[in-house]
Amino acid sequence: MTSSPAEVLQQVDDLLAGLCASVEMGAGFDGVDAAGLVSALVVAGSVRRRVDAVLTGLVGQVADRDRRVVEERVSAVAGCRDVTELLRRALRTDVGTARGFVRAAGFTHREVFLSSGGLGPAVFPAMAEVLRDGVVSVAGLLAAVGPVERVGNRISVEEREVVDGLLARTARGEDLPDERGRPGPCPSTEELADFSRVLMLRLDPDGAEPEDRAGERNRALRVGALRDGVHPVSGGLLPEVAAQLQRLNDALNNPAATGSPSLAAPSSGSGHGPVGFRADDTVSDGLGDDPDEGPDTVGGLPVPDEARTPAQRNHDNLAMILHAAAASAGMPQLGGAAPTLVVSVTAEDYVNGTGRARLEGTGWDVPVSVARHTACAGGIQRVLFDERGQIVSIGTTARIFTAVQRRAIALRDRECVIPGCHVPATWCEIHHVQEHATGGPTHTSNGVALCWHHHRTLDVSGWQIRMRHGVPEIRGPHWWDPYRGWHRPRTRHGTPRNIRTPTHALAPPG
Repeated sequence: MTSSPAEVLQQVDDLLAGLCASVEMGAGFDGVDAAGLVSALVVAGSVRRRVDAVLTGLVGQVADRDRRVVEERVSAVAGCRDVTELLRRALRTDVGTARGFVRAAGFTHREVFLSSGGLGPAVFPAMAEVLRDGVVSVAGLLAAVGPVERVGNRISVEEREVVDGLLARTARGEDLPDERGRPGPCPSTEELADFSRVLMLRLDPDGAEPEDRAGERNRALRVGALRDGVHPVSGGLLPEVAAQLQRLNDALNNPAATGSPSLAAPSSGSGHGPVGFRADDTVSDGLGDDPDEGPDTVGGLPVPDEARTPAQRNHDNLAMILHAAAASAGMPQLGGAAPTLVVSVTAEDYVNGTGRARLEGTGWDVPVSVARHTACAGGIQRVLFDERGQIVSIGTTARIFTAVQRRAIALRDRECVIPGCHVPATWCEIHHVQEHATGGPTHTSNGVALCWHHHRTLDVSGWQIRMRHGVPEIRGPHWWDPYRGWHRPRTRHGTPRNIRTPTHALAPPG
């Protein structure tokens, strides 16, 4: 006997209720190792996406019937004035979530024609199939088709169909196959939304005409007097200025790009200072080992971020933005060069990882790990003193990427190469894929852009990097890609290189 949808869902609910009960009793997840927890999260995400698909299909049916006579309207039978109110009560959710399901149903549901009883086409049939397959959630679907809907009739029906297919391919990871032709990891919601925005910029580069110029008169930024240790800020930002600030915060606040901003990471090659040594030993920084021999994960999980409030993150982001501006070529120099961070440490402490390093010019000391990282991202200057403290020798390694090389790498990578991390490459540090101490050249074919956090955690995070034909490829932890294949990184700044886009369909209208 065929079970009804409600009966099938009740069986799923009973299974999940048993799991929740075991968790409450302390017998659910306590004994599960880190890899098992990650696997459970991946499966739970799949369950959630499939539930989203079921809910969207149910909402589509309800919306269909609510367009009929009052006696046949599902919402009216349930004592609700519309579908949104019914969802709020049935799902015990908020208005925004309920409206999201209604929108998703509108994009994916095939409406029944009352005259013939036949089914009409979905607005986005390819993305509807992706949702039904459990590849994307409702949030992912809305993020992907939202930019297309905002363009409206400024693109043709044929162009919309092409975009629908491209979004579906990207959602399935077919835009980044590995060397064996297998699909790459599915993109995150943010990456799928970014790809959709890129397509719309190609189809509708001018966008809609602005409606109001009042912001030009009302724009302002006021910095108040010092009070309680801070300067209050007030005023109003133009939409494009606020959007730019928000985009910068989004990139820096991305979960995969967490960690304090690096005030030692300027946007040009001249900002990294040397590390001074008080001995004549030759040393290496120990970073940038062959990725094929690096660890996969720490207990199956990436390194966690430090605890910071959203407001503290935004403050630190602003500090990083201001530092990048200070290090740019258009800013005044200090002592004939860009302001340079100098970290000094003895060669013995550097090699052994003991003692402390010193931030010159401040009187502050820091862990030796700061010197190691600065050496990897910048350079090493060996200074030899005699017994009286007189400088008798100065040497500098040739490991620093030049400004020209940094600009070339930034143009190629555009942002931190770790998937999901959108810190702009101009704010990133340049990492030697093959360590300089083991013969790795300081060349664009051996350098990649890594943000502050991912550069410092590369050897323990499970992400691996290799260069192939001068282009970086990434291999992630098993939870990110069960095939453990090598993939080119996606970026927010353009169509993925491996996807074939019908240029005639994506030509601007007119």
